[in-house]
Amino acid sequence: MEKVVLIVGGNLGNRLALIEEVTLLLSKTLGNPLSFSSIYETEAWGGISSGNYLNQVLVYETNDKPEFILKSILGIEDKLGRERKVKWGDRNMDIDILYYGSKLINKEDLTIPHPFIQDRRFVLVPLNDVLPDYVHPILLKSHSELLDLCKDQSQVSVYLKLNPGI
Repeated sequence: MEKVVLIVGGNLGNRLALIEEVTLLLSKTLGNPLSFSSIYETEAWGGISSGNYLNQVLVYETNDKPEFILKSILGIEDKLGRERKVKWGDRNMDIDILYYGSKLINKEDLTIPHPFIQDRRFVLVPLNDVLPDYVHPILLKSHSELLDLCKDQSQVSVYLKLNPGI
């Protein structure tokens, strides 16, 4: 079994209801999460967006291959009506694989660990909820260390406090 770490979020529609729905849809493929972060409201990063995002990190344990997980999450995004018009633009739901255990994968359609983890507060803050001491397999720093070093100054605040316990 491998731990797979996902981040889910969006800035369109009923953002909280969409996170709840995506968690239910993910449970059909990956089961219930081992742990999850609080839900954070965050400023847009890297693109042109019309509003703040809600984001949450979810941790699962699975025997599924990363390529199968990617295909599944793309299907969930499609089912929820995700449109890919502008890179880093508005979206109702985005699901990214952050980690698949400590495996390193570099394919045209899949890079694990996600290449921007260390650059994004909206990723590091919820990661720090659930895996503060986890060491990034390339950067060899924990999430709490990466958060301290992160140059991104965008606003990340608790939207819904959840108990991230296992």
